[in-house]
Amino acid sequence: MAAGRKDARRNYERLLTAAQAAFAEHGVGASLNDIARNAGVGNVTLYRHFPTRQALLEALLGESLRGLRTRADELLTSPAPDEALSTWLDGAVEHAMTYRGLVDALVDSLDDPASDLHATCQAVKDAGAQLLAKAQQAGAVRPDLDASVLFSLIASVAWASERTPAHRDQLLAVMLDGLRKGASPATIERAS
Repeated sequence: MAAGRKDARRNYERLLTAAQAAFAEHGVGASLNDIARNAGVGNVTLYRHFPTRQALLEALLGESLRGLRTRADELLTSPAPDEALSTWLDGAVEHAMTYRGLVDALVDSLDDPASDLHATCQAVKDAGAQLLAKAQQAGAVRPDLDASVLFSLIASVAWASERTPAHRDQLLAVMLDGLRKGASPATIERAS
């Protein structure tokens, strides 16, 4: 019995290693069949460990996503809530760029409570919402924003930065400038 558990653990680790390499090279849309083959296991073994692509992403990224939540908790004690939010947003954008196509998977997971990534992504969103609220209470960030808007901004900057990495810092700076109190909400006039 112990040998079976040891084999299962070894296969699990090999699958994670193969997935990490495949996602790094091809993005999160990499072939699961290729991942299983490169790990030296069959598809049945892959799906026994990871029944969905989101389950595989949760296994690969769950710890780092939980790290974003923990970092937000640490930053909540900062005497400068606007700087704390900026620091956290920088890390959140960077995390969303871990693998090509990841931002789409994370956004989809937030919208799908049945996703294997949903609970972890929701916890990160809630942590970001606390930082946003603290910065708003301090008067440093516009009051007309909520966590959904904040995460749409993170996704937008990560998505655009994934395509043009050289613009990442500038895009992040523009986002941060737009969050600051005093930045006026855009008005859209409808033509009559």
